[in-house]
Amino acid sequence: MRPDLPRPSAEIPIGLSTASVYPQNTEAAFAYAAELGFDGVELMVWGDALSQDIRRVEYLSDHYQVPVLSIHAPCLLITQRVWGRDPVVKLARAVEAAEDLGASTVVVHPPFRWQRGYVAAFDDLVDELEADSGVAVAVENMFPMRADRLFGAGEPSVRRLSKRGGGPGLAASAFGKSIDPTDDGYAHYTLDLSHTATAGVDALALLDRMGSRLNHLHLADGNGAATDEHLIPGDGAQPCAEVCRRIAASDFAGAVVLEVTTGSARTKPERSALLARSLDFARRHLKRELHPEPTGQLSS
Repeated sequence: MRPDLPRPSAEIPIGLSTASVYPQNTEAAFAYAAELGFDGVELMVWGDALSQDIRRVEYLSDHYQVPVLSIHAPCLLITQRVWGRDPVVKLARAVEAAEDLGASTVVVHPPFRWQRGYVAAFDDLVDELEADSGVAVAVENMFPMRADRLFGAGEPSVRRLSKRGGGPGLAASAFGKSIDPTDDGYAHYTLDLSHTATAGVDALALLDRMGSRLNHLHLADGNGAATDEHLIPGDGAQPCAEVCRRIAASDFAGAVVLEVTTGSARTKPERSALLARSLDFARRHLKRELHPEPTGQLSS
């Protein structure tokens, strides 16, 4: 939790990642969010040209009356050339976009190991951007590249992970920092529950390690496949409900964003139904009225 923000008396805001409507575009995400009653969106800055144009995003936010809660910086493998090639400039631009759009958080992944200058500068850069802007730069937990994806990344890899007792097995990290951001220590964290599944990480233990520095939750599910799943919460094996309940019972002052895959939807009504089910799950398990008095900070 950011120390300068009081614990909100209202319910925890629940947003929709614009990536959750892929292959539809950013405007479609605003439309779904308005129709279904999300509290805002997280803007995924990626290949969709609209997501890169902050003035147009600002127009969509006004048009649909849906605020931008957070920005996901363009730090994926598939976004290496979005907003240029310099990752330092891209992260700074994401923070500037957050300021322009009134978003309180920028989500960022750790640097890739081949981005040597960025790896060396990353910790100080995050601190400086936060100090200069007041925007929380929340570093996200990631997952390794598992060798067993070569032998089938779906259900077979889930069974293999289970036989190993939940560990990822032979794997290599593409990142120059730890895939567990608490190893390096930052002021703000994003917890992603699909990533914990792929990494074979105990999500509740990671939640405890993040403690009061948890600023943002990517709510999704996973069974432990070798590739990132982002299932509808409740459809996998992650403790999504328990994580939500613990957050609701604490002084958590951030936002929860549904970052789920809806690519299986063949029609817009099918996609809308998946998103509505995700939102209903989040609302049920994040209700603060079930915890009228906070139990205090999350463990750390």
